[in-house]
Amino acid sequence: MKKDYFDLSGQVAVITGCSTGLGVQMAKALANQGAKIVALARRQNMIEAVAAELKETYGVEAIGVPCDITDTEAVEAAVKKILDVFGRIDILVNNAGTGAVAPAEDITDEQFANEMNIDLFGTFKVARAVAKQAMIPAGYGRIINIASMYGLVGNKIAQASPYHAAKGGVVNLTRALACEWGDKGINVNTICPGYFETPLTKETLDSEFFQNYAKTMIPLARYGKEGELDTAAIFLASPASTYVNGCVLPVDGGYTSL
Repeated sequence: MKKDYFDLSGQVAVITGCSTGLGVQMAKALANQGAKIVALARRQNMIEAVAAELKETYGVEAIGVPCDITDTEAVEAAVKKILDVFGRIDILVNNAGTGAVAPAEDITDEQFANEMNIDLFGTFKVARAVAKQAMIPAGYGRIINIASMYGLVGNKIAQASPYHAAKGGVVNLTRALACEWGDKGINVNTICPGYFETPLTKETLDSEFFQNYAKTMIPLARYGKEGELDTAAIFLASPASTYVNGCVLPVDGGYTSL
């Protein structure tokens, strides 16, 4: 009998930062495997459009839940609303984030604090609420934190010290939560994407400057294309990753191997 290792039918997946870019790409990937999708982000009109597209294209249940992940009360309320609708949360993809780009000596306290508040503290707030309200009581869960290859190394192309610090924090937060929640049936892992094409990055990535940079700094000599993050997310979200916990998975064309 043929076994579909990555079937997510009946499972509920929450994706933060799911209004555009990589969040939407991963939501589509999980919906393609049968998961019910909760698109969570601040802009209600955009997440409702994402949910409508997922329903039409993949035939799955999908809703948009507006939420500012830096607001603890809003996060707690959003998780309660999701449980009121679906009764469970099996998968959490912590994708929401931002990025301050400036020389370190010019970064303001406010920029640094904002980066930490969204990328690191926001990731923790959502994971905490989902674990406490849904996954620990169920004795099962898959949490995928989206960090960055910049959480593993420095870089010479974009001065972004707060982003490096926050994403580095996400990497080790993942390890800490994996240790705490592993015996509760919750696997916590992180994906560290490299340079990926999104509507916001495509123009920069297609520039002559970046193309030359890629040939020197990325072993595959190119940026990541739409869909090339999907299988990593599907694997870590699926029951097939039963014994994968605390994993840090770079999907970066080999950037961090140099």
